[in-house]
Amino acid sequence: MKTYVFDMDGVLFRMDDPLPGAAETITLLRNKGGNIYFLTNNSSKSRKEYQEKLARFDIHAELNEIITSAWATGRYFLERNEIGKRVYVVGEGGLREELSAVGMRVTPFRKDTHFDYVVVGWDRQFTYQKMAEAHRAISDGAIFIATNQDSTYPDSDGRTLPGGGAIVAAIETCSGIKPRTIGKPEPYTLELILRLSNTPPCDCMIIGDRLDTDIAIGKKVGVRTGMTLTGVSSKTDIDNAPADMHPDRIWDDLREFADELTK
Repeated sequence: MKTYVFDMDGVLFRMDDPLPGAAETITLLRNKGGNIYFLTNNSSKSRKEYQEKLARFDIHAELNEIITSAWATGRYFLERNEIGKRVYVVGEGGLREELSAVGMRVTPFRKDTHFDYVVVGWDRQFTYQKMAEAHRAISDGAIFIATNQDSTYPDSDGRTLPGGGAIVAAIETCSGIKPRTIGKPEPYTLELILRLSNTPPCDCMIIGDRLDTDIAIGKKVGVRTGMTLTGVSSKTDIDNAPADMHPDRIWDDLREFADELTK
């Protein structure tokens, strides 16, 4: 493969704990000359924050190798010449930072303010008030954008937490509007990586831990797919999935992938 795309949460680490074989696998692939990208649906952190987090786990990453759903949402606005439009954000600091960095007007809610967009991501301080404000802005004509629709997020103890998709679903329910989704499994982020790296789909592999996001986007875009059993989806989930959702490769963790690379 020319290009390898790694999901982060549940593949390279789980919350603040590194996962086995992660740093070794990235190093081996870099030594073989492969392009490495890091792709996450988590919009709570900026690319810089992810770069610093990966460094704590002995994984070196350039900023341009890190693609978050927050940064990709900013890129989406850039490509459509929407810079300068007013945005109401349900999300954390990373999302606000990435949208502000491209020139979007991230604005606190006021009843007399017209919003062009409502952008919703993972928000661990989500409240009824935020839901009501997003509902009001969408009802008044704002376009609804979801950074991702992950129903859960891997926790450090092997369990899961409610993901950004749970928040998106609440706002979709009250507004009656389905959002435009930027992150996986929609193809935008992976197709962006292929364009940036000048990689044809046949020369790319995505490695993730979720069937419904990582494997699904790989199948949509036509790249090879690999899955570790260190995150959300289990071997039972794979066995029960339809044939077109089966990953091309399955590893218990990245140590197995690293072992293959050294043979």
